[in-house]
Amino acid sequence: MKSLSKRSENFTDSVIRRMTRVSNKYGAVNLSQGFPDFDPPKEITDRLKTIADEGPHQYALTWGAQNFREALAKKHEHFSGQAIDPDSQIVVTCGGTEAMIAAMMSIVNPGEKVVIFSPFYENYGADTILSGAEPIYVSLKPPTFQFDVDELEAAFKQNPKAMVLCNPSNPCGKVFTYDELKIIADLAIKYDVYVITDEVYEHILYEPNKHTYMSTLPGMAERTIICNSLSKTYSITGWRIGYVIANPEIIDRVKKVHDFLTIGAAAPLMEAAVTGLQFGDAYYKELQAHYTHMKNLFVGGLKDLGLTFFEPQGAYYVMLNVSEFGVKDDHKFSYWMAEHVGVGTVPGSSFFREGIQDYVRLHYAKVDDTLNEALNRLADLKKKANSATNVDWK
Repeated sequence: MKSLSKRSENFTDSVIRRMTRVSNKYGAVNLSQGFPDFDPPKEITDRLKTIADEGPHQYALTWGAQNFREALAKKHEHFSGQAIDPDSQIVVTCGGTEAMIAAMMSIVNPGEKVVIFSPFYENYGADTILSGAEPIYVSLKPPTFQFDVDELEAAFKQNPKAMVLCNPSNPCGKVFTYDELKIIADLAIKYDVYVITDEVYEHILYEPNKHTYMSTLPGMAERTIICNSLSKTYSITGWRIGYVIANPEIIDRVKKVHDFLTIGAAAPLMEAAVTGLQFGDAYYKELQAHYTHMKNLFVGGLKDLGLTFFEPQGAYYVMLNVSEFGVKDDHKFSYWMAEHVGVGTVPGSSFFREGIQDYVRLHYAKVDDTLNEALNRLADLKKKANSATNVDWK
């Protein structure tokens, strides 16, 4: 038989989703795949109950229901200060995952290049390859995850078509400062590069960090493609409602790609989600306070246990440094942790192009009881890891 696709021949399954299955297998506290174990806002779920009886239940407009796009445009303008046209600058997608691949396929040609910071969310490299393009990786250097300006410009000198920027960052929790974003923006303008932003954690920030929208920087409105999702902001990761915001020329192309990828997002879920998009500022302040509480509980617990990590500035992930245990294979170490420590993690090397084996990623979008149980189990990590013999991860 003829060979299969070369684009996908080196792919594995998602390591993140795999570690959920491993966690389930061993009864581990699942701090691998980043979804909460608490409910969405009641106003949204109550609205969904009504819609179950009243509809809509048929296709919405391919690029998103009119009232959803209008509500989204108002919300985006409120937080970014940037007015957008709901008819010509928004496409609603099946999650932020589709938003990213639709954006990528709309602007990148086979053989072109895309700049990606490493560590990176695993889909970015895959999306680049599926688009027929070549990724160029630029290091965010641990433990502070700063980038080297000369290394970044060297990547831009390779004539990339686009750059992917996740801010706040998954997996490391870095929030890019205005000055850092200005450096990236100036390079993008100098070398005529699009910037595709993943801003799904825009509202999950910890003082004194602030989220700056790349599209608001001088000269960046026309060349920024915003990919985002309602998943994290409203705790509805299973609803798969994402979107792309960009200039009308780009959005016209994204509409066409999206139409042939998925046709459209779920009509009843968009209708219910309008309720969330219309929340006032109090909701977002409460959201920030809620995540700050979870971060302080979990990160404080890690400190008390004497573990080493980069304290997140945004999002809800912690990169835990496990190099002190002599880890040579962090995939096998993560399996060992799930089975013998009872906590599910993601091996850090799945995020690093450099093959770094020193980290595992934990997330803390969980209720207090879940986090306390995870910390109780992690209390034995040092003892068990340091005394482990005949293990295949050393």
